[in-house]
Amino acid sequence: MAKEQTSYFDVLSQLRIKKYHPIYYLMGEESYYIDELSDFFEKHILTEEEKEFNLTVFYGMEANMATIVTAAKRYPMMSEYQVIIVKEAQNIKDVDNLEYYLQNPAPSTILVFCHKHGVLDKRRKVANLIRKQGVLFESAAVKERDLSGFISNYVKQRGVRIDSKASAMLGDFIGTDLSRLASELDKLLIVCSGKEQIITPDVVERNIGISKQYNNFELQNAIIAGDVFKINQIIKYFNDNPNSNPIQATLTVLFNYFSSLMLAYYAPVKNERGIAEMLDLRFEWQAKNYMQGMRRFSGTKTMNIISDIRYADAQAKGIDNASTSNGEILKELLFKIMH
Repeated sequence: MAKEQTSYFDVLSQLRIKKYHPIYYLMGEESYYIDELSDFFEKHILTEEEKEFNLTVFYGMEANMATIVTAAKRYPMMSEYQVIIVKEAQNIKDVDNLEYYLQNPAPSTILVFCHKHGVLDKRRKVANLIRKQGVLFESAAVKERDLSGFISNYVKQRGVRIDSKASAMLGDFIGTDLSRLASELDKLLIVCSGKEQIITPDVVERNIGISKQYNNFELQNAIIAGDVFKINQIIKYFNDNPNSNPIQATLTVLFNYFSSLMLAYYAPVKNERGIAEMLDLRFEWQAKNYMQGMRRFSGTKTMNIISDIRYADAQAKGIDNASTSNGEILKELLFKIMH
């Protein structure tokens, strides 16, 4: 019997040791892990010769469940397995018709459904049958707090380390788009191959176009430290380089920090551990920024700052704003934050 697996690495490790199940239902808001697993099924289960007769790809908009099940019941040709991949499975309307097949799935068929931008209701009978016979995997939307873990894991598996500041720069600049983040990391891995094998802020600055001195990560640190001179330097740099420093990215970083800072005030115990638990942080040391922020900004001031950020966001989108540039909007916002 298989079980519902919540970790991408759990599923992948089983596939790498050739422990296969008759059905895999890959679903969720984060398409990166679904695509990665789908690629593995397509590229690594069968040899190139076997793929000609034993690899079938359906698309949910074009195929119904009867067609898919008919294909799944076939025997492989000159191969131990056949692989059937159903992409865009969220578009299949008659998914419940899979139930009868799952009563006795073909052991020589590996049937893979890729359901993006949503999930199959786990209370349905078909979901329970998938759990019983195979793997029901949910690729949940990644949270910002998990980005450093993703980045470190990604490069570690390829024999490279990454500096914590370089990781923060990438996470801040790219955000939670894991496909894009992986693409940028691949560029850096090529640069670091055969060298010192550590990705530093200098490497990121040279190859991704993010300034190691003037970025949202450094802006947030300058605000927390109360370094007005550094803040003004960063604002000027952003204003001079608007394409690589869009205001929406900056506002998102500031909103996320001050929203979390507001929550930190409600932590029953206001030490590193208590705040880390309240904010669901990966590591206790990550709470230091919030403890320093609580010393600099009162709860009332923090609430006002959140309101100011919302207003700046509206202005940047053209609401109640006819002529103020994004640079001026950001400059005014940071003046309000620091005064």
